Amino acid sequence: MAGTGVWRAAARCWRAGGAAILLVLAGCAAAPGLPLDGFEDAVHHWQLKRGADYARHAPGDVRAIADNILLMQRDHGGWVQNRDPLQVMSPEDVAQLQAEKGAVEGSFDNRNVFTQIEYLVGAFGVTGDPRYREGAKRGLDYLLRHQFESCGGWPHSVPAAVAYQARLTVADEVFSGPLTLLRRISGAGAPFDAFDAETRAAATAALVRGEECLLRLQVRQGGTLTGWAGQYDPVTLAPMGGRSFELPAIVSQETVEILNYLMSIPDPSPEVIASVTGAAGWLRAVQIDGVRLETVPLEGEASYLYHNADFDRRLVADAGAPPLWARFYDLEDNTPVLANRDGVRVARYDLVDPERRTGYHWYGDWAAEFLQTAYPEWRCRVLGEACS
Repeated sequence: MAGTGVWRAAARCWRAGGAAILLVLAGCAAAPGLPLDGFEDAVHHWQLKRGADYARHAPGDVRAIADNILLMQRDHGGWVQNRDPLQVMSPEDVAQLQAEKGAVEGSFDNRNVFTQIEYLVGAFGVTGDPRYREGAKRGLDYLLRHQFESCGGWPHSVPAAVAYQARLTVADEVFSGPLTLLRRISGAGAPFDAFDAETRAAATAALVRGEECLLRLQVRQGGTLTGWAGQYDPVTLAPMGGRSFELPAIVSQETVEILNYLMSIPDPSPEVIASVTGAAGWLRAVQIDGVRLETVPLEGEASYLYHNADFDRRLVADAGAPPLWARFYDLEDNTPVLANRDGVRVARYDLVDPERRTGYHWYGDWAAEFLQTAYPEWRCRVLGEACS
């Protein structure tokens, strides 16, 4: 999809608080339409199931995309995950989506709900069409309605089809994405000034609950702040697992997403500063040096239930390799946590089944840019340290 450099620049502008419209605004590069990066996961999963051989609207066709988002919105105000809002809908597609409007399912997974709300608000700012503002308001009501009262996060999906979907979820920006949206609405900058004062007050209250909850969820080892788990029990707030191979653990990739949110808070409190510095220190402590993740071509293609692969992956000793991070770390001793679909932890990457090695990212460079650039810039801006 439109995941090119210009679109990523536009998305960064939007997420920094700019009204992502068709103009150059606050130093941000102009882009033809509204940012679509938030839908990348949804489109990827949709095309894994359906293929990519179908007609799509131009990325700059704001009305067509916003109309699709309204068509996909259910009567409860939310959306199911993993749909392509750029798909050109046939009459059969339209009829099916209209028939599904009364279904109860909805999901916050894969950057869902907050992304649609953002787009609809932006579409209202561009077009002035009140349908988009109303759709955004209904989506926001859905988001606020499903915030946990015990701690201000959100579940994976509503209603839960399996146990992990009912848990308070950090993964895939289920937590940080809504908080970013609520902060923008609370600030009432364009185009989020489309919401009335009562709605902005409700968003502010939800934002306060969410940020307080986020600090409570940070995993502590003794008295040391580390990162965040991917999911939690919504009542006890104990770290929990997700799918069978996602065991309870501290998750590096999601920790970086949370840190990016916390570092976006202007005038952060001492508690937020301590949270960021603690988690950044943990990310440095658990980085893996001297090892390279290598993709190995196969002579044929292996067929699995959910994907096919003509490659395998392995870890190779390499003194000159850039740092890696495991996706999951033990809650007590920070050793990498690896498992198969049977839910049994294994000690080494080569003991992970090939299906899970090729169908899941157990290692990555998720914290590299954060530690090299974003975190030092934040310390310069917030703590007054020397800037490089």
